[in-house]
Amino acid sequence: VSHRSRNRWRKEQLREAVKDVREKVLHGSASEAQESFRKACSVIDRVAGKGIIHKKTAARTKSRLSARVKAKK
Repeated sequence: VSHRSRNRWRKEQLREAVKDVREKVLHGSASEAQESFRKACSVIDRVAGKGIIHKKTAARTKSRLSARVKAKK
């Protein structure tokens, strides 16, 4: 398996995790949103650690998601 295909897969996992948090914030409960956010943070950190996205991009994404989750409460 090539690095490119693996990186594309990881980036897709990242997008799916972020989308899931946003979906839970809009249509789910606060506890579902919080749990989804926790899982998304793990994915974001993993992807940033491998250099697929920049660390500051990861921090910005997590910050924006965190603001949405906190507003849900």
